[in-house]
Amino acid sequence: MIYINLFYVFKHKFDSFLFICIIKHIYSMIAPNNCKSMDEIRKEIDRIDQQIIELIGKRFLYVKEIVKYKSNADDVKAQKRYDEVLKVRKQWAENNGLAPEVIENIYKTMVHYFIDEQMKLLKK
Repeated sequence: MIYINLFYVFKHKFDSFLFICIIKHIYSMIAPNNCKSMDEIRKEIDRIDQQIIELIGKRFLYVKEIVKYKSNADDVKAQKRYDEVLKVRKQWAENNGLAPEVIENIYKTMVHYFIDEQMKLLKK
């Protein structure tokens, strides 16, 4: 069903060549238990890491955009939102068999970086 929805979106937004490239990318990933070598596993890990970093970059675009709606340092720090983000991400981590404390630390580092970047934008 997800592929049908993807097809609909891409059919109307992109040319067919791009659509075919995206579908080939989706299907070219090898399931962990189907990898035949350490090199194959590392290739898939690298591909996933690249996607994670691309998503963080997309997240950063939103983080920068939201500064338009903030007028001071307290708005940027948004302590209540910060606490809620960490709480929810820890739950998502647990739901996925990951150590919540590790994910919390990753998010703390990332969010502090984004806050610093927002502060720079706020001063402009």
